[in-house]
Amino acid sequence: MTSTVPALGTLPQAPGAARPGGIPATEGSTLQAVLLDMDGTLVDTEGFWWDVEREVFASLGHTLDDSWRHVVVGGPMTRSAGFLIEATGADITLAELTVLLNDGFEQRIDRDLPLMPGATRLLTELSAYGIPTALVSASHRRIIDRVLTSLGPHHFALTVAGDEVERTKPFPDPYLLAAAGLGAEAARCAVVEDTATGVAAAEAAGCHVVAVPSVAPIAPAARRTVVTSLEEIDLAFLRGLMTERR
Repeated sequence: MTSTVPALGTLPQAPGAARPGGIPATEGSTLQAVLLDMDGTLVDTEGFWWDVEREVFASLGHTLDDSWRHVVVGGPMTRSAGFLIEATGADITLAELTVLLNDGFEQRIDRDLPLMPGATRLLTELSAYGIPTALVSASHRRIIDRVLTSLGPHHFALTVAGDEVERTKPFPDPYLLAAAGLGAEAARCAVVEDTATGVAAAEAAGCHVVAVPSVAPIAPAARRTVVTSLEEIDLAFLRGLMTERR
């Protein structure tokens, strides 16, 4: 999904909109783009993936250990599915398991797709101020396109799916691709992520990271800010990341 990307450095104020934090829309910031993860960051679906994985393996006669959840969260499906096949010894190929997991996940989100608190407000604010925004996920294109109907495709200038890059998270490739697609420098992009895998990818790309942990704790670090909810993030906050000395 692509659309016209606003010119970088031009951050128009939406008609009648209040300026977040009282900061003028065109002053005091080098923020060029915002790149957001999907599962566990914008939509409350990390638990859905684990539930589907357990259901699929139960149908194959295997029980997943809860300790494995931290291993598979946030990464590409090939890694997660491959780990679970090896850990359980299930008689199924990676390709077959990938289809079953995507099918099961689509059925779950067709019934219910809860957005994370603050997601709609944040996306609406970024759109209102013309901030170039991308959705960067390790999920496959078929899943992203389903979720976009709830998030609103108009909020994103582009989207990057895990099955569209040679190396997905934790490699930096998806975030480098998204920044380039928006005409931005990675160092002037703010990334919002919920897992250590996603944080590693964004940091390897050279982006400023805001971590909103969903399953496992994430510690603060240089160029990494940790918050408890998207409710703590607005445009003024994201611009501040670019100007803070760390």
